[in-house]
Amino acid sequence: MTNTKPRILTGDTPTGRLHLGHWVGSIENRVALQDQYDCYFIIANIQAFTTRMDRPAEVHQNVVEVMMDYLAAGIDPKRSTVFIQSEISAIAEMTIFFSMLVPYARVMRNPTIKDEIRDKGLGENYPFGFLMYPVNQVADILVFRPEIVPVGEDQVPHLELTREVARRFNQLYCGVDPHTEDKDYLAKGGLFPIIEAKLGRTRRLVGISPPGPDGNLLKMSKSLNNAIFLCDDPDTIKKKVMAMYTDPNRLRPTDPGTIENNPLWIFHETFNPDKAWVKEAEERYRLGQIGDVECKKKLIEVLDHLIEPFRERRKQYEQDPGQVLAILREGTEKANAVANATLVLAKKAMKQEYF
Repeated sequence: MTNTKPRILTGDTPTGRLHLGHWVGSIENRVALQDQYDCYFIIANIQAFTTRMDRPAEVHQNVVEVMMDYLAAGIDPKRSTVFIQSEISAIAEMTIFFSMLVPYARVMRNPTIKDEIRDKGLGENYPFGFLMYPVNQVADILVFRPEIVPVGEDQVPHLELTREVARRFNQLYCGVDPHTEDKDYLAKGGLFPIIEAKLGRTRRLVGISPPGPDGNLLKMSKSLNNAIFLCDDPDTIKKKVMAMYTDPNRLRPTDPGTIENNPLWIFHETFNPDKAWVKEAEERYRLGQIGDVECKKKLIEVLDHLIEPFRERRKQYEQDPGQVLAILREGTEKANAVANATLVLAKKAMKQEYF
């Protein structure tokens, strides 16, 4: 029976366990969309090698960690297909073909590339594969021909490149008129849809640490040691929240406090379902009528309530890693069938079908 639901594709680079930034940026969306869409979720282990080529065992373990986090968060293998990037050979082949459609200067204009080179202190010491990964990501997406890609805000520039490559391929090899509207490319004979991004409710969750040198709050990140993970135990959540950066000018609970750019209140606004409490407490905070400790204790309750079911489900999978790999194997087999079918059609369009 043919699946008539529209398809979505998204995923993560396995650089460690997933945190609350991943949850509100994309994972929460994925869990909610499983019944409406034909869902494909990629664990992009090749892309992890762009900065971890000397740590292959770590990448291997992180693939398993991310998969356990997916399952713990509510990704259902009966409703969604999760697969490993390096096991899909069609992605590698399409990466090469697509690289012919992207000028070098266009890759270097990608703000996410520039940000990563700066934030990771790579200087000029990054591998060529690091510059290839935006094109590799285009192949990750287009080989599954999805309509929608749920992502965090930092991934939007990559999606724009994907849209550009899809248009270029369709025009060059499928004869689609360049003046065609994006929504009409498939109807006009194109192979690849012009994808749409779907952003999470919080586009960029800040971390629990103080601002960076420029005065702006830093994005939640494992590498910056400012993350709360989806598997953190109650004691860890408590320690992290109690140490969370707040208003540095507020020395006593009776001092008026600032809500803006304050992680404590960004987290309450994002995760606390009791909006009436948040609104009232924010006003009291501004007037110096409530202390940081009381507000942090409330946040600890909220976050532990959110994370507890993830943590408990994860324990079950940690006891049976064979089951985790079996689910990945099954998903990867299904994904290969879809990707290989796209590769055949792409080669036919490019007149590179010989036998």
